[in-house]
Amino acid sequence: MHRLSALTDLLRHLLKWLLLASIVAALAGSASAGFLFALDWATRTRLAHAWLIWLLPVAGFAVGWLYLRYGSSVEGGANLLIDEIHDPKKIIPLRMAPLVLGGTVLSHLFGASVGREGTAVQMGGALADQLTRMFRLNNEDRRIILMAGISAGFASVFGTPLAGALFGLEVLAIGRLRYEAMLPCLAAAVIADQVGLLWGQLFNIQHTHYAVPLIPALSAWTLCAMVIAGVLFGLTGKIFAQATHGLSALMKRWISYAPLRPLIGGLVVALAVWLLGTDRYIGLGIPTIVDALQEPLPAWDFLGKMAFTIVSLGTGFKGGEVTPLFFIGATLGNALGPLLHQPVALLAAIGFVAVFAGAANTPIASTLMAMELFGAEIGVYAAIACVVAYLFSGHAGIYRAQRSGHAKRTASKDLGP
Repeated sequence: MHRLSALTDLLRHLLKWLLLASIVAALAGSASAGFLFALDWATRTRLAHAWLIWLLPVAGFAVGWLYLRYGSSVEGGANLLIDEIHDPKKIIPLRMAPLVLGGTVLSHLFGASVGREGTAVQMGGALADQLTRMFRLNNEDRRIILMAGISAGFASVFGTPLAGALFGLEVLAIGRLRYEAMLPCLAAAVIADQVGLLWGQLFNIQHTHYAVPLIPALSAWTLCAMVIAGVLFGLTGKIFAQATHGLSALMKRWISYAPLRPLIGGLVVALAVWLLGTDRYIGLGIPTIVDALQEPLPAWDFLGKMAFTIVSLGTGFKGGEVTPLFFIGATLGNALGPLLHQPVALLAAIGFVAVFAGAANTPIASTLMAMELFGAEIGVYAAIACVVAYLFSGHAGIYRAQRSGHAKRTASKDLGP
């Protein structure tokens, strides 16, 4: 009788979370599809009208004013979601979704160097949290539904369901996973990805296809090369996170009126584009990422993207850090290939995920992303580089609300008597 009761409870738990995860996935996957469609339009429009970059300061002021006037309660973005999972207080206002969507599309339309994962994650989390009141979820269930929303948003915007599922579990705390949320996060990520693909077929929205033509056989040197590259990728992720947070704090200390910060940032970006005579380092930069997997690029490309992204995000533009980190990692790996006597495409692909692993403290999700994007054969190389990058990136990352569950390494002890 006891076994039957336990089985019944387990089936009830399974059905409950499959239902809730499916609803979250339908909402997040549809939102991500609409976002990708709008993002594609914004990018094509900007490329067709180069003069739009001069309106970036105006767009920055508009985004800053919208958040000051209507979005003060959701200004924390992804960090607010993480804080609510750790310490539930009040339901995320639904306005987070349209505000971050509009702010990100405006940022891309006029040429800020920002990403897209932050938008998808915030939309997924905000939409998922609306189910809290509808289904009268308790705090523990609310934590899980928010994690499922994060996983669904990440998976559907990148087309990586396994990485999305692990990202929702791994991003909350360094060195700790919440296994009780594994089923909802996995279900939400897989279904959201399929929902996004379905919308993509209807409206001709496709994820970028990445390819690594040659993955060499394992050898002592290739493994050593991954360790060396992992150190550099981790330090790069650390510098990026610290510089972005540092500029943000500086701007807040110097400029009290929030809309002026992205106005100044937009002016700096626009002038830099004009002075350099290239728009290579604004927007998502996906064409350059694809090129990094195919041919040698200028060794300074990763520095250019870092500078433009730090200024854009540090002054208050909306979007995310992850796709710029992909650009930074891929171009840095591209530059390291000849130095480490490795195929350029291989190190570009490894850098693509490893800089993100270090900056976000998510080595497992990043390794799975490498396997989903580039094939399972790259898994060993990606795992080594991502873990080493994670170790060398320190305990601070791009998400301020991320907590430290466990130290990244045990403290050294004396071996003497």
